Amino acid sequence: MMPAMYRLAHVAALILLSQLLTAANPSLAGAVEQVRTFTRSNEFDYVAWTLNAALVKLQQFSLGAERYLDGEAQSELLRDYMELVDQIQIGERQLGVLHSDPDQSRVANDIAALNRQLAKLYEQRRQSAHLAESILQAQVQSILDEYRLTVIGQPLPPILFHSTPLPWALIASPRTAIAQIANISLETELGLEDHIALEDEVSESLDLSTLVVPVGGIGTYPTMVAESSNLNWLAEVVSHEWAHNYLTLHPLGLLYLESPELQTMNETTANIVGKEISAALIARYYPELVPPEPLASSTLSAESPSAAPVFDFQKEMHGTRVHVDALLAEGKVEAAERYMEERRQLFWEQGYAIRKLNQAYFAFYGSYADVPIGPAGEDPVGAAVRELRARSSSLAEFVDRMSGLTSFDALRELLSSLNK
Repeated sequence: MMPAMYRLAHVAALILLSQLLTAANPSLAGAVEQVRTFTRSNEFDYVAWTLNAALVKLQQFSLGAERYLDGEAQSELLRDYMELVDQIQIGERQLGVLHSDPDQSRVANDIAALNRQLAKLYEQRRQSAHLAESILQAQVQSILDEYRLTVIGQPLPPILFHSTPLPWALIASPRTAIAQIANISLETELGLEDHIALEDEVSESLDLSTLVVPVGGIGTYPTMVAESSNLNWLAEVVSHEWAHNYLTLHPLGLLYLESPELQTMNETTANIVGKEISAALIARYYPELVPPEPLASSTLSAESPSAAPVFDFQKEMHGTRVHVDALLAEGKVEAAERYMEERRQLFWEQGYAIRKLNQAYFAFYGSYADVPIGPAGEDPVGAAVRELRARSSSLAEFVDRMSGLTSFDALRELLSSLNK
């Protein structure tokens, strides 16, 4: 284990690095500052959150309670915690339904009873959350060590995460092209009407495409991860955000904001790491949660030849992005925006509630290009990262190769050299 003072020093170093990243690209910094003239009063306070989370982690490290439990006991405790979180989330949804009832006098007793029940569950969560986090940290560390992504058994940086309500992210893109020029974190308390008002104000004032999106995790240190009862998802996000922390100590992460290509390289690398580490962790510690193998399409068609074709969201979104890119390349901005709205309505009819489908949507979701079909469209960056993973003998070799890259051209040159 790393000494406590090293952990706190690492926190300070990562905070400093995060402040320097935007300053490294003056043109991007200028665009961000323009958007921030509208967001400053509603921005998330990372310094306060990070200091509080660091103190929580220091307390956990001092207690080391997870070290007094054997492996099976640790896994069982984490299973129980996931069930507790699930009960809380179900109760909160039920409470929302009760508060929506027009006849509040009729449901007043039910609301009071549910509030009492939730209060007890919240107290149970408060007592067990820190230990549950420590257990998952230790399990992720064990898998990283197995995959040779550690130094003398210790990941660098050490794995630290804290589950908490996450800030929202305001994404801004030019209307003429799909490129993320601003990603600004907003206070967790803002509601949908606040999001829409802010999007409209920035869009109309700066002629940008804007969208406020939820995020699953943020690569602060300790990393910020949304609370969830889905252990598969939680393990993936914790691993994904650790990968961002790791890359921040290397050229690829330090240059994250230098270009859209580097953003996609970073996010795709972190997605690949998150999925592979999570899959290995679930298989080792929670085999009952391993997802079933998907049925082959040929098997499906053979068994139900007359069935109506299933709407393929990823495929349809991929085609939408490709067509939008083509329209924007021809300078047909308004035509592209009309087309995206038509497609949004089609997705709605198929059961996919997308509030806005615009350039900012693709700028954000298209940077996660670890799968060939999706909102990244025909962007060659994700394909190149996936090719490098396929041509690396291990996840560790892939991460080592990616971490030292400084541009998309460097990635293409690396792939070309592997062909010789």
